[in-house]
Amino acid sequence: MNSTESEAVNARAWDRYGDHHLRRGTAVPEVDRISWGFWPSGPGAEVLGDLTGLRVLDLASGLGKHAAHLVREHGATVDAVEASASQHARASARYGDLPGLTLIHADAVEHLQRADPYDVIYSIHGFAYINPHRLLPALHCGLKPGGRLAFSVLHTNSHGHEPSLSVAPRTETLPLVGGESQSVEMWVLTPKLWEDICVDNGLLLDGIDQIDAPEEADHVSVRLYRARRRTLISSRPRTNRPPEPHSALGVGAILHGPRGLLLGRHRRGTIELPGGTVEPGESLEGAVVRELHEETGCRAREEDVILLGVLVDQVGPVVRTTVPAVVTRWAGDPATQPDESVGNWYWCRLDELVDGLFIPSAQCLTVWRPDLAIDHPTARFYPFAGPDQSPQRVALTVQSA
Repeated sequence: MNSTESEAVNARAWDRYGDHHLRRGTAVPEVDRISWGFWPSGPGAEVLGDLTGLRVLDLASGLGKHAAHLVREHGATVDAVEASASQHARASARYGDLPGLTLIHADAVEHLQRADPYDVIYSIHGFAYINPHRLLPALHCGLKPGGRLAFSVLHTNSHGHEPSLSVAPRTETLPLVGGESQSVEMWVLTPKLWEDICVDNGLLLDGIDQIDAPEEADHVSVRLYRARRRTLISSRPRTNRPPEPHSALGVGAILHGPRGLLLGRHRRGTIELPGGTVEPGESLEGAVVRELHEETGCRAREEDVILLGVLVDQVGPVVRTTVPAVVTRWAGDPATQPDESVGNWYWCRLDELVDGLFIPSAQCLTVWRPDLAIDHPTARFYPFAGPDQSPQRVALTVQSA
């Protein structure tokens, strides 16, 4: 079963569940707090911060009861998007007239793609029913820079079955209250996988909360993930003009020492790392050394270049690949070079980075230092570095000659 079929199974299951309760006339219960697990315990709405006056999205909102609580008690303006027609109908019957709450029947990803970005997005158990590779890129676009994200997902089921080690759905049986049990397809992933997917899509993970069942005999466990979108904005989109055959591969050189990170300004205004395209027959390390000297006048040796991996993304129909590289030793002071597009080189502290980074430079920097809050289009990253040359270790070993 592919991911599309898995999501279709889930949609049918929740429609059946909602229809069952519509026929019975089951009342929608009120809540007096946000509960991220299946029990009235653990963190509450404080996870989301002060919501007064903010635009908030409840993703896979179900009956809308949590969204209604945030509107009434926390001063938020909330859009509640739900894919199940019957669950949406139940929510509309109960909360359709509540000022500040908009109930939306739509696929979550399609809604994120057309809506204005939100200050806060949250989801209680909803992420597990949507393919993360479809959802997270849309979330990146649907969240304002610096915006907060919180979502809870199943970690261990009632049989003690632990999360999967691959991003693939698995069959789970939900003993839904007041209705028949439903078989669904859920993405139950390890914290490492959820973190990797978030980072790959421009989200910084701030923390993970463990929420266990109150009874020791109950194996069910939930994880609450707290994240935010990177705040610094990259700029100057690259051309979608097909490159020359030798120009599809580029390098970005990271020089960081006591004076800070080396950056320059392109004549078009963006801020960039030293770097450029790899020439025919040239090694990647050789390209780093050559571009560094041509653009800054600094000299380095190929043995002092550590390649971190390959970034792969797309600009229109063109696939672009960039290799971020850390230069651990170099000689000379950077200076503007004649006939080069980038100059005005300067050393910048990492906590003083500003908006306007060239997209490949932004991507290189967040591979090197994932904690940097730099917002940029997503790219696939395939690491080269071994255990002794991880980006974290490399960040601690650079120095100028």
